[in-house]
Amino acid sequence: MDLAATYAALILADEGVEITSDKILALTTAANVELEPIWASLLAKALEGKDVKDLLSNVGAGGGAPAVAVAAGGAAAGGAAAADEPKEEAKKEEEKEESDDDMGFGLFD
Repeated sequence: MDLAATYAALILADEGVEITSDKILALTTAANVELEPIWASLLAKALEGKDVKDLLSNVGAGGGAPAVAVAAGGAAAGGAAAADEPKEEAKKEEEKEESDDDMGFGLFD
């Protein structure tokens, strides 16, 4: 049912109408979907002041690509030194895990 509220918010954004809880409830009621007013209110507050179309166009534009480019650039410039870095990081992670075990308790104990 909260999916219906999301679709209603997308419809409002597509039409260039301000996204409010009343308008979300009006759309879901017109679609014969029962929606508790709290969900419409929470969604409207979450989207308040944001450009939903801009959010949708930037989905997936996270930081993954630059990190890959930096890693590739480091490998090209550093050669063998860059290849040794993952081994060092693995050793550091193992040391952290061992230090947690030394305290006498773990995450799932």
